[in-house]
Amino acid sequence: MKIALLGTGFGQAHAAVYAARRGEVEVVMFGRNPDKTAEAAGKFGFASSTDMDQAFEGDFDLVDICLPLPLHAEYVLRALEADKHALVELPLAGTMDDARCVAEAAERSGKQVFVDMFERFIPANRALIDAVRDGTYGRLEQLTLWNRTAHLWPGVSLGLETLPLEAMHSDMDIVTRTLGRPHSIDVATVARDGDNAAIEATLRFDGAFARDSVSSLMPMSWGARGGYTATFSDGVLEAVSSVGFDGKPSGTLTAYTADAVRELDLPPADQYTAMIDHVLACLRGETDNEIAPATVLDALQLTLDIDHRINGNT
Repeated sequence: MKIALLGTGFGQAHAAVYAARRGEVEVVMFGRNPDKTAEAAGKFGFASSTDMDQAFEGDFDLVDICLPLPLHAEYVLRALEADKHALVELPLAGTMDDARCVAEAAERSGKQVFVDMFERFIPANRALIDAVRDGTYGRLEQLTLWNRTAHLWPGVSLGLETLPLEAMHSDMDIVTRTLGRPHSIDVATVARDGDNAAIEATLRFDGAFARDSVSSLMPMSWGARGGYTATFSDGVLEAVSSVGFDGKPSGTLTAYTADAVRELDLPPADQYTAMIDHVLACLRGETDNEIAPATVLDALQLTLDIDHRINGNT
């Protein structure tokens, strides 16, 4: 399978997964700067190119788009027009009009489009979705999600302008998949400067509420940590995870009921590896696409609603 990997920044996270599947995939990494692109591709033994047009005109099966947000929708549509599958970093688009356009084009095409909703592949998150669906602990009444990180990615801003779409979007996906769309939203913020901030959103539903807290105010020694507490009518699920400098997550999931406290076994998981393995399995016809554009629209709408409250974006 031939893959055109666009982007030398976060694209390296995808490149590391592809490199471990050498023999199954053939990758060319595309970027704007010749030296930077060649250096990034060389780390993984890939060819490199600065001719972005070749990603769409060449004989690639999949275009993997790890470029800035304003290019996401445009490049997915371009991949579909070139009769290629596409994987795009989240969020799918910066506006709902663009997101719906991509979703509709994907539905019409004979190709598959995948949105990198990597948190759907975290075992603790899957356990929460399953518990809500199956009623394992009764009805979900309260959901608290949190994500606090240091600046582990040099040059990446995590201020109020970027946190909603960069840090809250995956949490909003969990919220909409468990509770649906809220009927009201309250937001509080604090900003240390343009690149360091924290946001807390409270979301109200009929008979339930959710709270999401994200922060980039942590020192480097903190790393990145997150989790959730899901309070049901008949029990509680609590997940805690951390990511060190190697990018590998670790975590625990505990179930609390009236008569027991039980730590649940979680399979080893690297969410980026699991996401890309899912994409490859779909393209081999082995499973159905769980991260198609149509499945992310509710979460994106909620994220954009929060972003509008904070930054006035439309």
